[in-house]
This record gives sequence, structure tokens and C-alpha cells, in this order.
Amino acid sequence: MNDGTLTAAQAALAAEHAAVYGYGVAGGRVAAGRRAEATAAHHAHRARRDALVRTVRDLGGEPVAADPAYALPFAVPGPAAAVRLAAVLEDRVADVYSDLVRAAEGPLRREAADALREAAVRSVRWRGSGVPFPGLAERAADGSREGRAAETDEVTGADAKTGSDAKATTGTTH
Repeated sequence: MNDGTLTAAQAALAAEHAAVYGYGVAGGRVAAGRRAEATAAHHAHRARRDALVRTVRDLGGEPVAADPAYALPFAVPGPAAAVRLAAVLEDRVADVYSDLVRAAEGPLRREAADALREAAVRSVRWRGSGVPFPGLAERAADGSREGRAAETDEVTGADAKTGSDAKATTGTTH
């Protein structure tokens, strides 16, 4: 494995930390009819996070720690915003897993492809629509997402980055 694989695995781990946090928020605000779906997604991201901790160690790295809290990309006052947050979380996770698919080989590449697929499917379920190539074709050269409305952090008013160029440590949820 190369440094690119470790870097991509660390980015995926950071995204999973942020997704676990984000689903803690979304799960508490989503409508009762979708609470089981939010709980299942939360558990799936926790399992992926735990597996990535082991992967990073196996690659010779020190796993990136979760931040104590993450700034959400927008306010989540109720069920509709919670559903929107869940879709954004899944898009961001798919983005970093696409990077890991490109960087990895063998079983790790397969695991990353499975994680990308799972995130894309959850995103479609939350949003009600999907994109042709999750985590790939929608990204422009500048790291923004083509074909989607720009996301703005309602707390800061700044554009919320998505994809592998978004850093959990900068306050955006990955």
C-alpha cells in the first residue's frame, strides 16, 4: 500500500466520524416514520468507522480522532432539515470513499466500493433521487459539486464544501 491509500483511508475515517455525529443530530429530529432508517444508518456508519480504525492501523497509520463536535452545514430545526442533512452526510461519505476506491487495491478497494454503494443508496432513499456516478462525475475540478445547489452553512453563511476537499476539522460535517 502507498501513502495515498493511507491518506484516503484517513479521509474516509474522518468522514465516518462526522457522519456518526451528524446522524446523532438527524436521528433526534427526523420524523418518527423514518427514525428506524436513521438508526440503521447511524449503526452502519459506526461499523464502517470502527473497521476503518483497524484499516488505518493495518496501513501503519495512527487513526484520526473524532472531533468533539462538528459544525453542521445548515441548521436542523425539524424533520425536513434532518432528512436533508442525512442526504448530505451520505453524499460526503460517498465522495471520500470514491477517493479510497481509486487509491486502494484488493480487498480494501472492494470494501471502499461497497461503502460508496451503500452511501449512494442511502442518499437516494433520503433525497428521493440520485446522481449517475455518486462521488465521481458530480465533482468539478475545484471540488464543488456540479448539478447541485450550493450548500451554505446557515450558522456562518459560508459555502459548505463537499467531497474529499472538505475537512472535518474546518467545521464542516463530512
